[in-house]
Amino acid sequence: MSTKNYAAKVFDTVLSIPSMSEPVKIDLKISRKNVLLLCHFIDRGVLLEKDEGSLMGSIAEEELIELKNVSQECLQKAGLVELNQKLVSFIEDGNS
Repeated sequence: MSTKNYAAKVFDTVLSIPSMSEPVKIDLKISRKNVLLLCHFIDRGVLLEKDEGSLMGSIAEEELIELKNVSQECLQKAGLVELNQKLVSFIEDGNS
C-alpha cells in the first residue's frame, strides 16, 4: 500500500470517529488576506478530482458542501464576497 493510500485511510478512520461530526464554535480572528487565501484553498481543494487513493476521495459530498459554506461565510463576515468573485473571474479568464 502506498504512503498516499495509507494516509488517506488513516484520515478517513479519524473522520469516522463518532464525535467528529459534532459542531464546534470557533472564535477566529484572521486578516482579510488570509480569509481570501483560505477560501481560495478550500475552493481549489473542493474542485480537485476525486482520486480513490487520495484524501479528497474519502470525503463525502455533504462535507465538501459544508466546507464550501464555511468558506462563503468567512468571505461574508470579512466583507470580501464581491472582491473574491472578481478575483475568481480574473483567474477563470486567465485559464481560458
